[in-house]
Amino acid sequence: MSELAGKVILVTGAAKRIGREIALRLAAEGARVAIHYSTSEADAARTAADCGGAPLFRANLESVPEIERMFAEIDERLGRIDGLVNNAARFTRFDPLNVTEADWDSIHDVNLKAVFFCCQQAARRMKAQGDGRIVNISSLGGLRPWAEHAHYCASKAGVIMLTRALAKAFAPQVTVNSVAPGVIPFGEWNDAMTAMLNATPAGRVGTGAEIADAVVYFLRASNFVTGQTMAVDGGLSQR
Repeated sequence: MSELAGKVILVTGAAKRIGREIALRLAAEGARVAIHYSTSEADAARTAADCGGAPLFRANLESVPEIERMFAEIDERLGRIDGLVNNAARFTRFDPLNVTEADWDSIHDVNLKAVFFCCQQAARRMKAQGDGRIVNISSLGGLRPWAEHAHYCASKAGVIMLTRALAKAFAPQVTVNSVAPGVIPFGEWNDAMTAMLNATPAGRVGTGAEIADAVVYFLRASNFVTGQTMAVDGGLSQR
């Protein structure tokens, strides 16, 4: 039996793409997956069905009161929380000279602020329980600068440092780690991705399943593994 069997694990942004892949993998491991979504209700319902009828939780992660409500609902419906995967994120491309306050806030409210407040809500419960695992999905953009994604890179670099700081703050009961994906396409493709692929030592793009593997590793690991960032990028971050 998997070490995750019966564990209640919330995955934010689980309706599609990497979040869906993580949710499916956790369900296959026997976890009780909680599916968060914001606007992609139909996709979330499909993921929930594919996870064996997993419960759905809707929340606008830009709003701290909605985050608090979601965790209270998890308490009511599932009784506890053993793991949190902060996957929900936004990605936009702008020349930094043209980024507006609204552009900046749109990215940081979900990519960084929401990650912190979800971690806070989860860790309060996990510390009271005596154990818990948090995995934050960062990005290659948090490790390497991209000129037309300065606002995004700043948010994802923030996730990596937040992971390190919270790992110290929440120890020893709760571990906090991060996974930084490289090029993981889900149908979309552009010239920038081609350039990244050509520079990737592995010579190929990654898959959502490979990101899920890394998440599962951190969710299973002992509390001697905390504050770490694992780049799952085919070696691209080493170039």
